[in-house]
Amino acid sequence: MPVSAVPDEMTVPRFLGKSTGKIDFVKKLVPEPGPGELLVRVKANALCGSERRQFFGGSEVTPGHEAAGVVADAGPGTHTAVGTPGVIYLMYFCGECRSCKLGFTNQCLNKRGDVGFNKDGGYGPYTLINESIFFPVDEDIPLAEATMLLDVMGTTRHAIERGQRLRQDVESIGIAGAGPVGLGALAMAKILFGAEATVLVSDLVPYRLGLAERLGGEVVDLREQTLAEGVRSHGLDAIDLVIDTSGKSVARQSYLEVLAKRGVLVCAGHGEDLNLDVSRDLIAPERAVLGSEYFCYCELASNLELLREHRPYLRQIITHKYPVQDIKEAFELFFEGNTGKVIVEQ
Repeated sequence: MPVSAVPDEMTVPRFLGKSTGKIDFVKKLVPEPGPGELLVRVKANALCGSERRQFFGGSEVTPGHEAAGVVADAGPGTHTAVGTPGVIYLMYFCGECRSCKLGFTNQCLNKRGDVGFNKDGGYGPYTLINESIFFPVDEDIPLAEATMLLDVMGTTRHAIERGQRLRQDVESIGIAGAGPVGLGALAMAKILFGAEATVLVSDLVPYRLGLAERLGGEVVDLREQTLAEGVRSHGLDAIDLVIDTSGKSVARQSYLEVLAKRGVLVCAGHGEDLNLDVSRDLIAPERAVLGSEYFCYCELASNLELLREHRPYLRQIITHKYPVQDIKEAFELFFEGNTGKVIVEQ
C-alpha cells in the first residue's frame, strides 16, 4: 500500500473539554520512530463511550484508542514493512511478565500505558507506537471496517468466551445495552452460537434497538416494560449468559434477577456497582459474576478470520462516518445515542 512522504508537522484535534466538548486544532511535530517503534498514518478511528470524560473534561494527550492505519515509517529493529495496513491494540503490554507469557496481554503486570488515554492516540493523523501493539490486516479490508476488530469484536468475544468457560450449554444470551459494544456483543453471539441463537438486547434508545433488531436480536424496550417482562414476552423463563456492556447498576441488578441457575453474568462495561446476596444470588443457584477487560492481543488473528467471513453483517454496526474536521459534531451525535459505531476518518 503506497504511503506519502511523512511531513514535519501535523494538525491534531485538541480536547479542551470545558463541559461543552470544546475541540480546537493545533500544530504538532510528527514524531520519529525510535528502536522498536512504528509511525502509523491513521486513516480511521472509532468513537467510544469511554471517551466521554475526555470529550467533556479535556485531555492532555490526543485521544483515540480504536485506530486503524498504515505504517508510514519504521524504526531500527522493526520487522513491519512501511505501507502495511493494520489496527492498534490499546495496551502497551510488556511481553515479559507472567500474564504476557501466557497470552493474557490485557492483564499485563507491567503495563506501560494505554493508547489514547495516557499516550497519544488515533484522532491525530500520525501516532507513534511500539511495533508489538500493531496488528496487520489484509489490504482489501477497508480500514474503517478494520476498527471493528477492537472493541466491537475483540472486547465482546473475549467477554462471551469468558462466560462460556463456566456455562457450556448456553441456549439464551442477554445483552445489557445496545450501544456499539452491545451491538458487537449481539453480532458476535450470533456468529459464535449460530444465527438461530436467542439473543435478547435491552435498551432505552429506539434507534439502537432498531439496529439490534436488524442484527437479529430480540429487543426489550425498557421505556415500555421491565426487563423481567421483556424476558417473558420473548418466551424465556431465564437467561443463561448475560453480557453487561452498559456499566449501569440497574442493568446488572435487573439481569441478575433473570439469570438462570448455573447462569453467568459477565461485566464488560466499566461504571457502577452491583449488590449481591452471596447465598441467594450465587451459592444456591451456582451462578457466577465475572469481569472482562478488553481482550488478548493473540485473539486478533481469529477475529480477523471472522471479519473476513462476516463483513457484510458486521459492517451494519457502523452507521456514521465523519472527517476529522467534524469530530466535535461526531461526538455530539454519538452521545445523543442515535448512532451505532461512529468512525472519524483522516
